[in-house]
Amino acid sequence: MGCGRMKPLTVERITPRQGQVGRASLWGVEGKNSGVGTETSEDLLNGARVLVVEDEAAISMLLEDMLLDFGCEVVGPAARLSKALEMAESESFVVAILDVNVAGEPIYPVAEAIVRRGLPLVFSTGYGGAGIREPFRDRPVVQKPFSQQDLKRTLIAAIAAAR
Repeated sequence: MGCGRMKPLTVERITPRQGQVGRASLWGVEGKNSGVGTETSEDLLNGARVLVVEDEAAISMLLEDMLLDFGCEVVGPAARLSKALEMAESESFVVAILDVNVAGEPIYPVAEAIVRRGLPLVFSTGYGGAGIREPFRDRPVVQKPFSQQDLKRTLIAAIAAAR
């Protein structure tokens, strides 16, 4: 593989279902044999199984709709900590979205189970990154209310970083 200067690449893709153009930024190496494949960052979500842990029904349904729009398969959702922990330990998924406070209980036992499996996770909270405990402060966070684009960008980054 040749060495070269890093440069940002922008990929456009028209999604047939929605007929909209989407953009994704990737970092590539300029020059021959750059190692940049045909997979776009949005392809990381297509068919990805996403564990959803959210106790508020309206937010859970919104998350499910967004994930289905991205081409993901929803695992769950789990609205209670015990069910979330069971699913985190036994279900097959690529990334998890975890509400930080599930029915009054902190989500950290579930986060620990996911980390033990070597899988990426994204925290969802109304308190922002400041409300995340150590040792999870380096994990991605989407702050409620979040846009579909914010969620998409954060999920793609979490999956790509875990590869």
